[in-house]
Amino acid sequence: MAALFTGKVLMANRERDEVETERELGRTLENKVLLLYFGSGQCPRCRQFSPLLKDFFLRLTDEFYVERASQLVLVYVSRDETEEQQSAFLRSMPKRWLAIPFGDTFKRELELQFAVSEVPTVVVLKPNGEVIVGNAVEEIQCMGPACFRNWQEAAELVDRNFLLAEDFDDCTRRSITDPIRRLKYKLDKKTEAKNRERKEEGEESP
Repeated sequence: MAALFTGKVLMANRERDEVETERELGRTLENKVLLLYFGSGQCPRCRQFSPLLKDFFLRLTDEFYVERASQLVLVYVSRDETEEQQSAFLRSMPKRWLAIPFGDTFKRELELQFAVSEVPTVVVLKPNGEVIVGNAVEEIQCMGPACFRNWQEAAELVDRNFLLAEDFDDCTRRSITDPIRRLKYKLDKKTEAKNRERKEEGEESP
């Protein structure tokens, strides 16, 4: 997926941070379903759809709703008339959204590449850049977050349920004898408690 954005810049929402190096892009986009949201804060149809898309995204990625964020990333490709309009719209959207910088001609390239003729349009892509759905607006409206399962299967994502990197690191830090040592520690504690009880009983007896 990073190949689609090679040499381009993505903006982190509500921040001035740029995601532009191949390594950063790779980390951000690797093994994820990518949504390209072509829209505008001024378009009446977009104003109706955007809150649905926001809720859809949050229910799949926000820890308030899910224990572990789904493998999903969204890039906003705006048709806003001014940078202020784009910024105002993004401020009302999830922080995890990315965006093409205002005025970047790459937006027009994406519109042509994915044959976008109207907004709102949500193009759903596999990690390798192949199109899963040309416009998922109706699917999102009808099915909500349930449609992500279909995209996930189509994208053949590696399920992170097996082990996250940080979980693996935690496991490797523990000794293989750790459970045995913990069991021995519990047994020692019990033995110590029993000895203490016997000693106290012996002191109490005449």
